[in-house]
Amino acid sequence: MRRRTKKRALLLALFACAVIGTAWLFSGKSQKLPIKINYAKVEKKDICSGVTATGTIEPVTKVEVGTQVSGIISNVYVDYNSIVKKGDIIAELDRTNLISELSSSENNMNSAQVEYEYQKRNCERVKTLFDKGLVSADEYETAELAFKKAKNSYATAKFGVEKARTNLGYATITSPIDGVVLSKAIEEGQTVASSYNTPTLFTIAADLTDMRLIANVDEADIGSVQVGQNCVYTVDAFPNDQFEGKVTQVRQEPTTTSNVVTYEVVISAANPDLKLKPGLTANVTIYTLERKGVTGVSSKALRFTPNAALLGEEYTISDCDGKEKLWTLDGNRFVAHSVKAGLSNGSLTEILEGIEPGTTVVSEVSVTTNSTAKDEKMERSPFAPGPRNNKKK
Repeated sequence: MRRRTKKRALLLALFACAVIGTAWLFSGKSQKLPIKINYAKVEKKDICSGVTATGTIEPVTKVEVGTQVSGIISNVYVDYNSIVKKGDIIAELDRTNLISELSSSENNMNSAQVEYEYQKRNCERVKTLFDKGLVSADEYETAELAFKKAKNSYATAKFGVEKARTNLGYATITSPIDGVVLSKAIEEGQTVASSYNTPTLFTIAADLTDMRLIANVDEADIGSVQVGQNCVYTVDAFPNDQFEGKVTQVRQEPTTTSNVVTYEVVISAANPDLKLKPGLTANVTIYTLERKGVTGVSSKALRFTPNAALLGEEYTISDCDGKEKLWTLDGNRFVAHSVKAGLSNGSLTEILEGIEPGTTVVSEVSVTTNSTAKDEKMERSPFAPGPRNNKKK
């Protein structure tokens, strides 16, 4: 009998706990959770959007200086970073063989000249005799043919002299432009051969204060890149500096690397302090969309729509017609404003009409809870020390 009484008392206690828990749960749901309202301001903004790419800094004008004759380098007058002017002698080849070739060509020309003058006088004599009927036509034709051959030989010999003289001039290598020597591929005593192609002896860059950036833009972005667009870029050598430039050329020839198609875009790179060096890798942003000082607002505000179920009875909603809307909060009333949006870069959107600059609009409404503190308490390690007891003894 006593067991039944204990069992009944236990069941009654469990039922009472269940009733109390259910009442507490429902009473908690009936409580309205506080909301947090975030705002944005309609104001004058610079709206920019762009594409990114990587590229290489290089001189606008770069000339590879070579030689058209073979020989031994006898003198080198410049080194890396030497500043040169157009016409300055930068190297010389040994002239011994070239002078010999010129002398031989001049001797051949002199001999051809003597022969030419003799055949000319002979042809004139035979013609005089032929006109008087003293020689046959065959003899006259033979004399005339010999004269023409001598004339051609003399002309060929003169060309040979000019060629030898020109080759001798090539032994003196001069700078074709004003600039700076970027590379030097020879030393004194080295033999260069120009049998099949012209060897590069020096690379000279013109004014290094005026550089350019060759950027490789992906095929998906190249359609929005145009001449005249502003750019900013950085280089690893100066990570804290940002350089500016403009698109000066969009090249049409594609480059395919590992099935990735890119196009070269030329960007001006002013370099007055000579910080930028040829060959530096640059990370560039090309502003394909750029509007300065326009009325704009956070794009999140245009996506916001008040939720009556979330707001509850405390707030009212005053809607309006329009595809694009911004919402203001007037006391406890959300008021819609029909606006016309313009360009957007994703985070900012231009507002063309419908609301005045300086207006504060609602961008987001969210529910706030005090579950954070509870979660922290539940996640506290049982082995971690508790809060210090500040009670004085």
